[in-house]
Amino acid sequence: MKTVVITGSTRGIGRGLAESFLALGCKVVISGRGQAAVDEQLARLAQQYGQDRVAGFACDITRIEQLQALWDGSCQAFSRVDIWINNAGMSLPRKPLDEQSAEELAQLVDTNLTGALLASKVAISGMKKQGHGQLWEMEGFGSNGAVQPGMAAYGASKRAVNYLCKALRKDVAGTGVQICTLSPGIVVTDLLLGDYDTSSEQWQKAQRIFNILGDKVETVTPWLAKNILAANKDGAKVAWLTGGKAFWRFMTAGFNKRDLFADIH
Repeated sequence: MKTVVITGSTRGIGRGLAESFLALGCKVVISGRGQAAVDEQLARLAQQYGQDRVAGFACDITRIEQLQALWDGSCQAFSRVDIWINNAGMSLPRKPLDEQSAEELAQLVDTNLTGALLASKVAISGMKKQGHGQLWEMEGFGSNGAVQPGMAAYGASKRAVNYLCKALRKDVAGTGVQICTLSPGIVVTDLLLGDYDTSSEQWQKAQRIFNILGDKVETVTPWLAKNILAANKDGAKVAWLTGGKAFWRFMTAGFNKRDLFADIH
């Protein structure tokens, strides 16, 4: 029964992962910036899976002391951390970089990159002391170098996370700590929808692609959790939307009509 810590797990993919790991028998620690959201999800999960298998802590990943408290609280609750998933992140509405506010750009970098660096520092330090553990970094658009209009800041932050994974593997060599990568593909969440004005022509075009390549949280996260638990080597990557799967989706799109956004029409 592994203990899994997931940052940004009061909603979206993080919440889906928490539920999926619990369903697979793990102990799970959830976290989010707001105490009220953490308490709400903690109560719901504890009722379904038992209070002895789930814990939760408010944590702003840009604050090193809060990240350390998350690690310490997790160890106090469950004695160790086997898997730490850096899931917390943010995006911005799709606009050219020169139209983004300086404050929002700084917040995005602080969350997606600085937060990942600080969380990785805390997790690796703790895992070295206990002699084992897996740190999973979350990929996103831009991780593989893909480029689209309006995605300069978000894509750059995720491209940096790709480099971070490679560099961390050098840092932890021989320590028993494994650095791994999680790629959920296109998942319908508040983060995805928040990038668009859903009444715009841009959204209509994007929606057609998302209905081909995208999936809902409850479809993706059980598969991700199962494969994360099966991974047992440094540099492991768990990717939902592979090139082959994307090709097949496009080839069969005419025969497989999907509407992932029916509830927002």
